[in-house]
Amino acid sequence: MGAEDVAGGTHEVRPPRPRIVNGWAVTILPGFAFLIAFFLIPLGVMIWRSFTDPGPENYKIFVENELYLRVLWTTLRTSAIVTVVTLLLAYPYAYLMLRAGFKMTAILGGLVLLPFWSSILVRTYAWTVLLQDSGVINDVLQRLGIIEEPLSLMRNDFGVTLGMSHILLPFMVFPIYAVMTRIDPDVVPAALSLGARPWRAFVRVFWPLSLPGVFAGSLLVFVLSIGFYITPALLGSPSNTMYSVLVVDKVNRQLQFGLGSAMAVTLLVVTLLLLWVGTRVVRLGDVLGVEIGQ
Repeated sequence: MGAEDVAGGTHEVRPPRPRIVNGWAVTILPGFAFLIAFFLIPLGVMIWRSFTDPGPENYKIFVENELYLRVLWTTLRTSAIVTVVTLLLAYPYAYLMLRAGFKMTAILGGLVLLPFWSSILVRTYAWTVLLQDSGVINDVLQRLGIIEEPLSLMRNDFGVTLGMSHILLPFMVFPIYAVMTRIDPDVVPAALSLGARPWRAFVRVFWPLSLPGVFAGSLLVFVLSIGFYITPALLGSPSNTMYSVLVVDKVNRQLQFGLGSAMAVTLLVVTLLLLWVGTRVVRLGDVLGVEIGQ
């Protein structure tokens, strides 16, 4: 039918326009191709090499070597300590951001983001200038007569924990702050009006409501800490070697590509297991800071 009478006139019926199905998906193709080329393919090569160079015995060597297991435990322990330290620093800071005025909140947020404007390598080298035996901190303390011998502030767990906590602090502050901003501001005054003391209102009302942010920030910081390389390499020592430092040493210095690949795959599996366990406690949307539909 070419035309028909409509209200005394003619209406031309045109053929429907072709509909583009999922046309928006074309926009993700460059990013998807990038991930395949620079993430999935290298990951596949690494997994393949861990089983073929020279063979699956790479994993047997890893499991039977006490040094490798001890380094993995040291990495998990250090990551847990860094997570606790950043939480102790970030929670009151995020609470202060919540209670401060708009301008002060912007300033406090900017101070947290300020380290992102320089590279991790530059920030870690700055810590070496401060913490080394002839560094700024020891020099000032000696000039003031507080100490006679330089304090050992780096090449130990203290230096690694301090450097990593400084870098990872924003990843704890902002998830906690994001959850705090979603808490109804009337719940604590309501508890106070019912006779609760301020500390009790905080512990029984505000703290439980902020736990999703605590769990999200803790999971994010812990997972990021496991794979740290630059900071432990510069501020640490052989006695507290982190896992990533050992993997780089196996590949770059000892040229044991198969064993290094097996160790990297093992770390990847451990990280994925920790993420899986963590997502049983906290929603993925809280970690990413977005709302994900049920």
